Amino acid sequence: MNPIIIENLYKTYGKVTAVNGVNLEVRPSEIFGLIGPDGAGKTTIIRIIVSLLNPDRGQVLFKGTPIAGNMSFVRTQVGYMPQRFSLYQDLTVEENLDFFGDLFNVPKNIQVNRKNNLYEFSRLGPFKSRRAGALSGGMKQKLALSCMLMHEPDVIVLDEPTFGVDPVSRSEFWEILKSLAKKGASILVTTAYMDEAALCDRVAFIFNGRILGMDSPDKLVSQIRDSIYLVNSDAPHLLFDRVSKSGKFKGCELFGDGVHLTDSDEAGIETIKDILNTMAVSYHKIKKIDPGLEDVFLKLMNENSL
Repeated sequence: MNPIIIENLYKTYGKVTAVNGVNLEVRPSEIFGLIGPDGAGKTTIIRIIVSLLNPDRGQVLFKGTPIAGNMSFVRTQVGYMPQRFSLYQDLTVEENLDFFGDLFNVPKNIQVNRKNNLYEFSRLGPFKSRRAGALSGGMKQKLALSCMLMHEPDVIVLDEPTFGVDPVSRSEFWEILKSLAKKGASILVTTAYMDEAALCDRVAFIFNGRILGMDSPDKLVSQIRDSIYLVNSDAPHLLFDRVSKSGKFKGCELFGDGVHLTDSDEAGIETIKDILNTMAVSYHKIKKIDPGLEDVFLKLMNENSL
């Protein structure tokens, strides 16, 4: 049985529908990513899963047990790391681990081995006497994850755990997640970073409370059959505006200092140059690229806004 099953979930705040008929399952030993921008409904779903919020409709099953009326069971079985994990800044790394070990009723004699194991895989051992408040952002996130793992949950729920963390620390954090999944943990993680989405076994794209698409990253990307071209420009917003209004291409999206053009006719770079030249827009590089998850997400958003 899949450890997390969400069935027809709805949640509203006044006139705003935060979660709109969501269905998904997290399988054993997989990293499942819930992907979407701020306000998409990710955090609301996470809070319902860990019994911090009640849904208006639908249900969540945790290891086959409905979470409704079983709050204590869920909270002792799941490892939950919110966006802002409450570390005790004046306590050392080791003292924080001791505190959460006591909070989860882990016997003292077992806590010692647990801490040593956590020091090893998080690389926090050399810093165990340092106050949490003196740690870097990435190290704080590793400590927060370690505290959450003191009771060795086999289901882990993380809400944007690497938000605001530097790229190197993000990479190290994801290496830890992958090692946990290999050891049998089922992990549900939310993120707005597409590079992190690509590291998941499966992902669900969410926008305005609705699931737009769900599958493995490779299978989602394979759904794009059109050609994608990256056009770099010193005035990307002007380029985007004129190309979008021209109707000459199947799709056009802003990406950093350029745009992604979608063309279903395999027109080729020279033909695209000719079209752009008629629009009197500046650009300095065009190349055909492989589609990515962000292209998939934007495509699904556009299709669902029609």
